[in-house]
Amino acid sequence: MNKFGGNWTENKIEILVEYAKAYLTIMNIHAPKFGWKLMYFDGFAGSGLIVKEKNEYRKEIIGAARRIIEIDQPCSFDEFYFVEMDAENFKGLKQTTKDAFPKKTIHVQQEDCNVKLDALAAFLRSNKGKNHKILAFIDPCGMQLKWESLEQLKDLPVDIWILVPTGMGVSRLLKNDGNISDAWLQKLEVFLGMKRDDIFKFFYKEQEVQTLFGAEKSVTKEQKAIERSADLYKKRLGDIFKFVSEAYVLKTDHNTTLFHFLMASNNEKAHKIANDIVTKYNKKG
Repeated sequence: MNKFGGNWTENKIEILVEYAKAYLTIMNIHAPKFGWKLMYFDGFAGSGLIVKEKNEYRKEIIGAARRIIEIDQPCSFDEFYFVEMDAENFKGLKQTTKDAFPKKTIHVQQEDCNVKLDALAAFLRSNKGKNHKILAFIDPCGMQLKWESLEQLKDLPVDIWILVPTGMGVSRLLKNDGNISDAWLQKLEVFLGMKRDDIFKFFYKEQEVQTLFGAEKSVTKEQKAIERSADLYKKRLGDIFKFVSEAYVLKTDHNTTLFHFLMASNNEKAHKIANDIVTKYNKKG
């Protein structure tokens, strides 16, 4: 089972579910007219259950996968595709989804999300996939999502919610003095889809400092690196999708930012709905 990360864990799921209901309300009107098939894709689906523990208190929270499957009004998705790499979580996921809802068309795969995103893009570009509309949820615990996998979705009928590890991932790799290891730089390159020189230019400033021994170069990290990384990711998503929502900011009890949760789409109405939902939950805190 997945462990509870804080109240934002539940809020993140509620945002997704609220959007999915609005999405299905609209699709219930248009899908029959055009013969569209509706698919829900979850790239880091977990076990299907989240455990909330504090001292002797223990509570199981139904995860996003099952919450989405349980939506029947005004309609359901025609097909569900769940991906989970971890063997133990995969076993639990299969039990809480495919085994629990035998009458629904549910696929559960133990695989790298990036591999399946590439396969999803190829499917949507094929004759078989041309009438499909996708709602996707990408909820990694770290920086496992590759930028090149997102690029495969360009111009495709996908609304995608992404949890971006701005505080938990990107910012932690950006050393204050710019002395980042090759391994960490490579991770940033793959995640952001940028060359390391461009990453440095965006997150660091270099200047000459006069010392007793002459001029020396000084490298310092830009202020508010977490917020800058969120702005950067959103801007780059805008190169793939026509619209990118404002972000729901996930913070600890001590007000430290961990993630930014946002939606990208090629549909303007979808963008407005996502922004309305995000605004409501950001006000809640």
